[in-house]
Amino acid sequence: MSDGIATIFAMGTPSLAVASTGGEDFLRILLLQDFNTRVVVAGAMLLGAVGGVVGTFLLLRRRALMGDVMGHAMLPGVAAAFLAVQALGLERSLPVLLLGGGIAATLAGLAVIGLRRVSQLDDDATMAIVLSGFFGLGVVLLSVVQSSGGGGQAGLEDFVFGKTASMVTSDVVVIAIGGLLVLSVAVLFFKEFRLLCFDDAFAASLGRPVMGLDLLLLSMTVVTALVGLQAVGLILVVALLVIPAAAARFLTDDLRWTVAFSSLIGAVGCWLGVTLSAAAPGLPAGAMIVLATAGLFVVALFTGPKRGLLPRWWLGRSLRRAVGRDHLLRSMLECREVTGNGEITAAELMMNRSWSRGGLSGLLRVARRAGEMIQIDRDRWRLTDRGEIEAAAMVRNHRLWEHYLLEYAHLAPSHVDRAADRIEHVLDPVLVRRLETELGALVDAGPPASPHPLADETPPGDDVVAGGNES
Repeated sequence: MSDGIATIFAMGTPSLAVASTGGEDFLRILLLQDFNTRVVVAGAMLLGAVGGVVGTFLLLRRRALMGDVMGHAMLPGVAAAFLAVQALGLERSLPVLLLGGGIAATLAGLAVIGLRRVSQLDDDATMAIVLSGFFGLGVVLLSVVQSSGGGGQAGLEDFVFGKTASMVTSDVVVIAIGGLLVLSVAVLFFKEFRLLCFDDAFAASLGRPVMGLDLLLLSMTVVTALVGLQAVGLILVVALLVIPAAAARFLTDDLRWTVAFSSLIGAVGCWLGVTLSAAAPGLPAGAMIVLATAGLFVVALFTGPKRGLLPRWWLGRSLRRAVGRDHLLRSMLECREVTGNGEITAAELMMNRSWSRGGLSGLLRVARRAGEMIQIDRDRWRLTDRGEIEAAAMVRNHRLWEHYLLEYAHLAPSHVDRAADRIEHVLDPVLVRRLETELGALVDAGPPASPHPLADETPPGDDVVAGGNES
C-alpha cells in the first residue's frame, strides 16, 4: 500500500483508499500487510462480532429495532454534552461526548421498557415513539450546536456517519474492552437470556428477574452502540445489531449456533466492507460495511438450510412430486377397480382426479422413469409389478385412515375421503402398523365397506399439489 493511505488515515476521512488500484495494492490489502489496514480491520471485525451476539438476543426478544433506538437517541446526548462542555468553557473531549450519548441511549432504552410495561402498546410502537422523539430532539440540539460559535469545528458528523477508516489503536482497544465485557456477560447469562427471549412468562415463573435481565440486555446494547459509534456512526450501527442476527436465523434453529453464526457474519461483513472501501477510493467504509453485511444476508436468505428460499422451494417441489406420485398410483388402482381393465387411459385418470393435462403428463413421465408404470401406447398406461406393490400400499393406508376417521373420529362420510387424502402421505410406519392391528379385520384389498365414494373430489388447485408440469 502506498504512503498516501497513511495521510488519509491521519486526516480522518471516512473512507479507505490506495494510491493505485492495481493488483499489487489489492493483494497488500487482502494480506493485511500494512499496520493501518490491520488496525481498521481488527476494530471493525471485533465490532461486527460483538454486534452479532447482542443482536441475536435483541432479535429473539422481538426488540430488533432497539439498536436503532439507541443509535438515534445518542444524537441528543452527544449534542447536549458538547453544548455543556462549551458552556463550561472546556475543550471538547471524546469521553465526555460518548458519556452523553450513553446516558441518552440508556434513557431511551428505559423509556421503551417503561412504556411497554405501563401501556398497552406493542414493542414496535413504543420503540417508534421513543426513536422519533429522541431523534427529533437531537436534530434540534444539533442545529443549536451548528449555530453556536464553535459548532463548525465540532466534528459531530463523525458520530452520525462514523469514521471507520481513521480508527487508531486506542479505538480498537476500546472496542476490544467493551466487546470482551459484552461477550462475558452473554456467556455468563446465556441460559437466562435464552429463557427471556423465548418465554419471559415462564422465566418469571422460575424466579428469574425478567426486569433485571431486560436492563442487562439494554446495558449490553448501549455498550455495543457506544463502541460502534466511532466506527459506523449512530445511523448505521443498527445494521450491525440486526442484519447478522437476521441472517443467522436462516442457517440454524439452535440458539448457540445462531449466536456463533451471527457473530461470524458480523465479523466477515465488516472485513469485506473495509476491504472493498480500501480497494475502491472514495467509498465510505461505514456504508460499505453495511452493504457487505446486507449482501451476506441476501446469500443466507436464498441459501440458508433452515429457512432459505431455495431450500424451501426445493423441499416444496419434492413434496409436491411425492404427493403427486402417490395420488397417481392410487388413482391407477382405483380406476382399475372400477373398469376392471389394467390399462388405464389419461382421460380416465383425469376423471378420477382433477388434474390438468400438463400436470398429469409430468406425473406419468416421472412414474415411467421410476419404473412404476409403463406406457402401452400413446394414451394407455399400466402399472408395473413395483407400481402394483406401491399402489396397493397407498390404497390400504388411505382406507385404513378412512375407517379410523369413521369409527373413532366420527367424521361425516362426505368429509372422510378428503381428510384421509391429506394425511396418507405422512403416515408413520409405526402408526400404519397400529391401524392394521386395530382395523385390519375391517379393511381388505377391495373397496371399503363404508358408503362414501372413493373417487376424490379434489378442490381447485390440487393439480398444483399433484406436481404441475414438473418432470
